Amino acid sequence: MTVSINTAPISPLRQRMQHDMIMRGLGPHTQKDYIRHVKRLAAFLGRPPDTATEEDLRSFQLMQHESGVRPSTINGAVSALRFLFTTTLKRRDLSRALVITRNVPRLPQVLSVEEAAQLLQAAASIKYKAALGVAYGAGLRVSEVAHLKVDDIDSQRMLIRIEQGKGGKDRNAMLSPQLLELLRMWWREGRKHGVLIPHGWLLPGQNITDPISTRQLHRAVQEAAEVAGIRKRISPHTLRHSFATHLLEQNVDIRVIQVLLGHSKLETTALYTKVSTRTIHAVSGPLDTLMALMEGKVPAG
Repeated sequence: MTVSINTAPISPLRQRMQHDMIMRGLGPHTQKDYIRHVKRLAAFLGRPPDTATEEDLRSFQLMQHESGVRPSTINGAVSALRFLFTTTLKRRDLSRALVITRNVPRLPQVLSVEEAAQLLQAAASIKYKAALGVAYGAGLRVSEVAHLKVDDIDSQRMLIRIEQGKGGKDRNAMLSPQLLELLRMWWREGRKHGVLIPHGWLLPGQNITDPISTRQLHRAVQEAAEVAGIRKRISPHTLRHSFATHLLEQNVDIRVIQVLLGHSKLETTALYTKVSTRTIHAVSGPLDTLMALMEGKVPAG
């Protein structure tokens, strides 16, 4: 699938890069991200990216650091530009000039179960309740929520089919009875207003032939949070984090959560043990033992 950022004529270089990405099986979201990073380099240079020198790339990366660009964004640009220079332009010498930066992972922001309920209740419409319900109830990424189709909801097997998720992988996500009922409510409402069609998008955008945009979903979450009085800085991905954390607090095996989230590595899923209140509360602190010893409740060792 060829990805284009806008309707302007595509340059031969961009077309060649897109063809290279297609032949190597890169997903549409990765293609779009790579093109965006290359465009940023071209804007910085003020000329085509294939004219870049090693010193140009050094200056570009230094500018990113000085501008406070997040490490994840810098590393995304490195991946995109390495693909451009190594695969499309056959310039490995320039590729080696690109430096990965250290990315210190932050603990994810997580809602309590009560806050998640308040957020869904505050959603502006049944459509957005369904969208937020899928993000929280099945732990989907925002792009996965946006690109669901009606046929992806398998009420017989109680599964949600995710096609071409992160890394171009397909997987099944859970479909609880409560989430199914919420989606059926949205189906009836959407059909009544003619915005839902058989085999179409589950969450159509302004035009029913297009899916809802991730930007719309971000805005829906932020508006619902404001109405619900939730002061935490949250996004649709917060609902995915909350899904994983709440399952962990229900003693669901972490390997099961890994499969549901579509994580390739268990270490990625294990991050949620650091924010699970049950995991933290299950540990007895050394001060508790010390105080019990001082009060004679614990025999000295």
